[in-house]
Amino acid sequence: MTDVIVSDLEGTLTAGESWKGVARYLKTHGRAAQYRWFFLKHLPEALLAKGRLIDVQRFKDRWQVDMSRLFSGFTVDELSRMGEWVVEHELWPQRRRAVLAEIAALGAAGHRLVLASGTYQPVLEAFARRTGAEALGTLLEVADGLATGRLTGWVNVGRAKAERLTGWLAERSASIRAAYGDTAADLPMLALSAYPVAVCPDARLAREAARLGWRVLTDDRPAR
Repeated sequence: MTDVIVSDLEGTLTAGESWKGVARYLKTHGRAAQYRWFFLKHLPEALLAKGRLIDVQRFKDRWQVDMSRLFSGFTVDELSRMGEWVVEHELWPQRRRAVLAEIAALGAAGHRLVLASGTYQPVLEAFARRTGAEALGTLLEVADGLATGRLTGWVNVGRAKAERLTGWLAERSASIRAAYGDTAADLPMLALSAYPVAVCPDARLAREAARLGWRVLTDDRPAR
């Protein structure tokens, strides 16, 4: 049985937010008008989510689905370049060094490293390459070498992430030794682990971690 170390990305390994990086990429790479229209269309709902007047996670999931339409026509290489740009300019500069060092040490000890996140797959792969990990992210549909503007499957968060991860583990006769996450959406994934770790957790995850006796990391400042 292979031991796997699994980690969420945003909020856990970095304080950066991929949607911000993707937005900056689109605005500086020829799709500013399309992004501006997308943003204005979604602004009223974004304000409701910010005020906790609607379900925040559902809003984030819809944002992911709708934002993927802005990649329509991108080649696979363009998607990869977008992913590298977002990591270089948004996610890596705000990485959480202590958590990354801990995970790297586990990898060096022979454990297989996996990043499981709702982040788009090209972005997650770019971050994973810097950490020696594999990537299970939200998949962008590609047909005949071009992005269709749709997703393949669900946004990879919550129970969808845990179910996908469970299938991935079963195919490889693997089990999760330790898992790292930062929000309540990570609870299904963390529950699969022998040693769950809550990193700078939101209020609900902090309560659950305290109730269940999980380890909590609260003071890992991002790199600047």
